[in-house]
Amino acid sequence: MAKRENRAGVAASSGNVFADLGLRNAEERQTKVRLAVAIHEIVRSQQLSQTAAARRLKVNQPKISALLNYQLAGFSVERLMNFLTALDRDVEIVIRRMPPSRKSGRILVTAA
Repeated sequence: MAKRENRAGVAASSGNVFADLGLRNAEERQTKVRLAVAIHEIVRSQQLSQTAAARRLKVNQPKISALLNYQLAGFSVERLMNFLTALDRDVEIVIRRMPPSRKSGRILVTAA
């Protein structure tokens, strides 16, 4: 979805802030952030310390700190999905035909 500017000069979001900012790999970046948000919420809801989360995810504490601060350059989408399964979550990937109303396919991450 392309950005549209209204009369006040404010551009409506396309739904992906990274694309709106013109950043490369916008879909991947948005996917990583959504996965990281889910991980962050699980760690918080289970009241895990960074050390406990690191043990559970089999990484060191500085990696958890980076993850919880959304510094995601060192994390792949696959690795983040593996973290979610280590936190007792299922990750489903559904592939479907896109509707004819859109010009291109998209990647959507939804936490249930």
